[in-house]
Parts: sequence; structure tokens; C-alpha cells
Amino acid sequence: MRRRRTCSSSPATSSWCREPGLTGRRTMPSSAQGASALDLALAMWKRRKFLALLIFAGTLAGALTVAASLPSFYRSAATILVQRQQVAETFVRSSVTGEMDARLQTISQEILSRARLEALVERFNLYPDLRRRPGFREAAVEQARRDIQVELKGVEATGGRSATIAFAVSFRGRDPDTVAQVANALASFYVQENLQIRERQATDTAQFLKAQLDETKSRLDAEEQRVGAFKRSHLGELPEQVGVNMATLERLNAQLTLNNDSQLRAVERRAALARQLAGAEPLGAAGSMDPAARLYLLQLELAKMRRLFSEKYPDVIRLKAEIAATQQQLAEAPPPASAERAGPAPQTSPGLLDPELSALKAEEQRLRRAIADYQRRIEVAPQRDQELQEMSRDYRTTKDLYDSMLKRYQDAQIAQDMERSQSGGEFRLLDAAIPARAPSAPNRDRLALLGALVALGAAAAGVALAEHLDTSFHTVDDLRAFSRIPVLATIPRMLIAADATERRRRLRLAAVSVPLGLALVVLASYHFAHGNEQLVRMLSRGAS
Repeated sequence: MRRRRTCSSSPATSSWCREPGLTGRRTMPSSAQGASALDLALAMWKRRKFLALLIFAGTLAGALTVAASLPSFYRSAATILVQRQQVAETFVRSSVTGEMDARLQTISQEILSRARLEALVERFNLYPDLRRRPGFREAAVEQARRDIQVELKGVEATGGRSATIAFAVSFRGRDPDTVAQVANALASFYVQENLQIRERQATDTAQFLKAQLDETKSRLDAEEQRVGAFKRSHLGELPEQVGVNMATLERLNAQLTLNNDSQLRAVERRAALARQLAGAEPLGAAGSMDPAARLYLLQLELAKMRRLFSEKYPDVIRLKAEIAATQQQLAEAPPPASAERAGPAPQTSPGLLDPELSALKAEEQRLRRAIADYQRRIEVAPQRDQELQEMSRDYRTTKDLYDSMLKRYQDAQIAQDMERSQSGGEFRLLDAAIPARAPSAPNRDRLALLGALVALGAAAAGVALAEHLDTSFHTVDDLRAFSRIPVLATIPRMLIAADATERRRRLRLAAVSVPLGLALVVLASYHFAHGNEQLVRMLSRGAS
């Protein structure tokens, strides 16, 4: 290679020359500014191609080593089909309610609980690296939660809402066989947990309705006892017995009328006997009526008038006055004459009719008490009707509630039997997980492409930095831009034997150091990437 010297002279100074590589301040000449970017890039490539190749090779080797040395992660998924209720809802309505997404969230939280995941980690011997660390259980559980994914698959339903028809449960890990087994175990957990949740909800619903039904039955029995006790305590005063009471009252009034007529006839017979006695007595006044008989007749007439009129009626007042006068007459009358002075007595005595009159009076009192009782029953019937309606309304309300609760409880029992027979909505394993053939992470092709781009960028940055730090003049234009002293001539560099020897020494050194440096880069990259699971998880999260 020949290098040229750049010489300059001026009237004030002697001529001088400057070899390329000597430092000094320089600016972009106007000619260089006019050059194309491609020419500048080619000039830089000629000067810095070995540096650019070295940086590109080292960076690319490190990136490819990292991409190849990162541990492989496999993901297997099991698909679960959401089956609708097998029995038509027009016949049996399930007691298990709630949206499918919400139920899946509930089951997921149950499956992702600490106890379940610890058992899963122990069963399949997951995360052996974490198990060697202190407090590995919490770290393993958290890592298992991050490695488990649930993806819902739905279709567009009416109303713009999506209906879940299936979902996939996947697991990510290092060993493809273990990953498939864990995914199938998780799918089995979902199927079993769904059955348990549905059966538990159906059982809880039936038990709740049974408790409510028992409580309502107790209230209904209490209402029935209350109505029965009311009817027993007010027997004869109930509204449905008013007709019977009216008929009985009419019958009693008829009997009372007959009784009064019987008493009147007995009094008339007694008065006739009394008149006979009065005719037999020489000292007695003929044709006069016995005051006692007259008093009894007045009392009978007063009783009739009271049934028809009030106490202020004139005839009632007159009869009461006559009765008072007759009673006073009886009180002032002298005792009857001695039997010795009396004439021959008639064969029948008025006193023989007294037992009959007493019996008739006793019957009259009984009839009057019965009439008063039946009148009271008729009068209180509206009040008893209102009270009975209130109690009957409460009873009907409780009875309707009991019938409704009974129907719902029977439906809940049928739904519970349906869930036990697994005829309700359930999960069914549609596609079991199989060992993955290719790793899901890392994406080595993407990492290699990214490494190549980073290597290109690093090489370009290295060349730009070297150019920025280099202050030597490479062209006449650089020198002219640096100084106003005119350039007389450019002398190419004369290579001597020592220069050739130095060049060969540098080539041999580069032949040894460059492969060694690349080997060190590859070794360091391998040591950094080998078994670095956290880096793979970070890269996969960034890619997703």
C-alpha cells in the first residue's frame, strides 16, 4: 500500500509536506460537502472495513450464541368444551346460575390457589432450580401461576354479546412431556371443579329452599291454628252462620209467642176459677177478678208491648202504671177469711194452675235468654266477619307463599338430581394436550434477526465513533479545508522492508487475536444465556 505525502508552500514560509495520519484540526471541505453520501460511505468503508467487520462479527456471534443457548420452553394446551344443559329447560330449569365467564373466573381462582399449585408442583416435580433455593414454595407457586394460561373461545350471540363455547388451558415448561401432563391435569381440575361447584350450588339452593319451606310451613300451621281457634271461640257468631241464627231466632220467637198464649190461657182459667170461688163466698164481691190474676195478665200484655214498642210508648207507660197500682192493691189487701167461715168450695182450686204457670214462666225466661243470645250473635257477625277476613287474608298470603316455595323446592330437587346425574351444563375434555414438537419460546429466528440488526448498528456506530476521533488528513481537500496554505504536491508513501514486516506481524496478531476474541465472546454469551429461564420469560412477555 502506498501512502502519499501532502506538501505546501507560501511566500512567507518555506515549502513543507505532511503525511496522512498526522493529526490536526480539519473541517468538511466544500468539495466534500458536495460529494454524495454514497462516496463518503465508501471512503469510510475503505478506511474502517476491518473495524466494522470485527465489531459486526463479534456482536453477531454473541447474539447468535445467546439465541442458540437460551433454554427452550414448550407450551401444551388442552381444549375443554362447554356443554349446555342436556335436558330441555322447558322441563327442568337448572338452579345453577351465573355467566360462564364469571364461573370460569371462580374455578380459575380455586385451581390457582396456593394449596392446589403446591400439590401440582410436588406431583410433577416442577421448577427443580427453584426447589433448591430457600423459600422455594412461594416462588414456585408464583411461577406456576404465570405459566398457566386460560384462553376463552366464544361466538357472537344475539344482542352483541359473545357466548363462551370452549376454552383452552395451557402450561409452559422445560420438558414437553411434563408440560403436556400438567396441562391435562389442569383440564381435569377444571372438569371436576365445575361438577363440584354445580352440585354444591344445586345442593345449597335445595337446602336453602328447604329451610325457607319449613319456616313457611310453621307460619302456615300457626295461621291455621289461629283461624281454627278463632272459629272455635266464636262458634255461632261466624258470618256463614248468620242464616242459621236468623232461622233459629224466628223459631224461638214463635215458641215465645206460643208460650205467651199458653200463659194467657192458664191465667184465664185461673181467673175463671177465681170467679167461681168468689161466687161461692157469701161475703165476697161477685164478678170481681183476683188481683193476682189481673197483675199477671197486665205483665203479659206489657211484655208484648215491649217487644213491639219502646218504653216511651203511651200504652207501655199505662200498663206500667196499672201494674204498679195492682201491686199496691195486693200489698194493702187483707188476708183471706178463715176456711171455717167460707161456704162450700168449688171442686177445682185456682192454686192447682200455679205449677203450670211456673213452668211456662221458666220456659219464657229460657226462650228470652236464647233469643237475646241469638240476637247478640247476629249483631256481632259483621265484626267477626272483618276479623275472620283479616286472618284469612294472612292465611291465604302465607298459603300462596308456601305453595310457591314448595314448587321451587321441588324444582330445586329435580335440578339437584339432574346435576348429580351430570345431565346439566358441564365441561368435557375436547382435545387432550400432547407434547409439543417445537418450543414456544424463545423465538430464535426473531432473536437472530434482531442480533443481526444490532450487529449492523454496532458496526456503524463503531465506524462513526472512529471517524469522529480520527483527526488526520486523508485527502487534499481535507488539508485545504484545514489551512489556507496552498498544496504544492502529494507524494505517495514509499513502502520499505520494515513496513512489510510490520504489516505481516499485525496480520498474524490479528489472525490469532480475532478468533480468540470471538471465542471469548461466544463463551461469555453461552455462559450468560445457558439456563437463563428468566431471560426467556422476559423476552416472551415482551414479544406477546
